[in-house]
Amino acid sequence: MSIAVNQNNRNLFTLVFTVFLDFVGFGIVLPIIAPIMLDRENGVLSPDVSYSARTIILGFLVASFTVAQFFGAPMLGTLSDKYGRKKILLISIAGTVVSVILFGIGIKIRSLALLFISRIFNGLMGGNVAAAQSSIADMSDYKTKARNFGLMGMAFGLGFVLGPYLGGKLSDPTTVRWFDFATPFWFTAILSVVNIVLITWLLKETLVTPKELTSLNITHGIHNVIQAFTRPNLRKIFTVGFLTIVGFSFFTQFFQVYLIEEFNFNQADIGQIFGYIGIWIAFTQGGIVRVLSHRIHPEQVIRVSLLTLSIGLFLLLLPRQSFWFYYVLPFVAMSMGSTTPNMAALVSNTAGANEQGEVL
Repeated sequence: MSIAVNQNNRNLFTLVFTVFLDFVGFGIVLPIIAPIMLDRENGVLSPDVSYSARTIILGFLVASFTVAQFFGAPMLGTLSDKYGRKKILLISIAGTVVSVILFGIGIKIRSLALLFISRIFNGLMGGNVAAAQSSIADMSDYKTKARNFGLMGMAFGLGFVLGPYLGGKLSDPTTVRWFDFATPFWFTAILSVVNIVLITWLLKETLVTPKELTSLNITHGIHNVIQAFTRPNLRKIFTVGFLTIVGFSFFTQFFQVYLIEEFNFNQADIGQIFGYIGIWIAFTQGGIVRVLSHRIHPEQVIRVSLLTLSIGLFLLLLPRQSFWFYYVLPFVAMSMGSTTPNMAALVSNTAGANEQGEVL
């Protein structure tokens, strides 16, 4: 029994640390995407491209990743139910290595096409978080899921603390003379390789009963959406999740545009403020969520956290001086930090044991 417990703890540590490294890599590039589109001197686009065109291209660049992920992640999730979480994690993270290297090269040679290719490929291979969630679901029971997902969320938050801060510093030539917009992507590639080594050595496969693979095609994401909104037991929570992620994606991707245009933030300033958000997310998911998971049902937490998230996002439009953001953003971060693990736990508890990868 103690051997099984030790292996379970080692798996949990490996998965949480894997998510931490993954979100450090994600956070590193977060302060860079908007500046490389909006900066007329050092960015990718020609100086004569208008501001409106730049924001539209930025929107398409951001969307290219998520559209590709819409088609790629469900297939990887289904494959993880059949072939195991570990293999899919390794494949997905290897795809991250390739994609960030391509993105860094695209910045260096100022190739917009290569940036799009990189983001699309990264999206297609972007199933590592879902695979990690599935692994945690495999080795958690009904009572421990919210707590374990909270640990994963804490790793996300800590990655969000360190990642954006590093991204801002690694892309700022005033930090080190040879740093530029491409430097964070080289660093992210190194982190992803470390991630691969850790999973290979430490993670033991958590999938006990493989699911029979009936079909696998590029339209699986469309099929999943139809299924999500027609299954009575999952329809409501998936609708809530969809609307929540759409709204929060607007915030994470375009809040930096607002900061650049209204408050003259550079990538280092953006990294610092997103790092501040990460501190509050980590505090919430590493502490508050673990306490609440023993006392309050995930559905009750979500009802309150989504309301406070909505209020917090609205309040971000009011400040005329940037220091006020440091008072408002904790409400946003704590609300989203409470919502994510409890929503994942609710979905996981509703789904069957043999479909965790696909559903998550």
